Amino acid sequence: MDNAITSAKRILNVRHGTTDQYEAYNVQQLVQSANKITRILTSIIGLVAGISLLVGGIGIMNMMLVSVTERTREIGLRKAVGAKEKDILTQFLLEAIVLSLVGGMMGIAVGVGSALLVAHLLSWPPLLSGWAIVLAFSFSIGVGLFFGFYPALKAAKLEPMAALRYE
Repeated sequence: MDNAITSAKRILNVRHGTTDQYEAYNVQQLVQSANKITRILTSIIGLVAGISLLVGGIGIMNMMLVSVTERTREIGLRKAVGAKEKDILTQFLLEAIVLSLVGGMMGIAVGVGSALLVAHLLSWPPLLSGWAIVLAFSFSIGVGLFFGFYPALKAAKLEPMAALRYE
């Protein structure tokens, strides 16, 4: 490719009686530069998404810990009448999953709406991936499970008598 560029510049200079007045670029170099910029932007967006997931997960865990604290007497009563640790754990894990799914659905709605709006404003065809939506939904469930496990375990491990005396 470099030989072709040099030959083309030489031919133009000879035909027009000039010296080094023409510049020629290899399109592959431009494509490589564009790919490098795309990789950098993808990494930055991935980092922002990761931080957002972490913050959202911490928010879920915080809300679930508050829920466990506010419902300590309820947990104690349920355990006193026969609820097992597994039952309490399942209840609080399901609550965390539902909380994260609602957030995930809202995020997917905002993402799809934003993509459609930008596509409409710029007269581009909308590009939506069903797999990306399924992956986002699955991640939402995973975040709810991961960050909801500690509060659910804390609730499941409460002693019934201590929980009933809690003020």
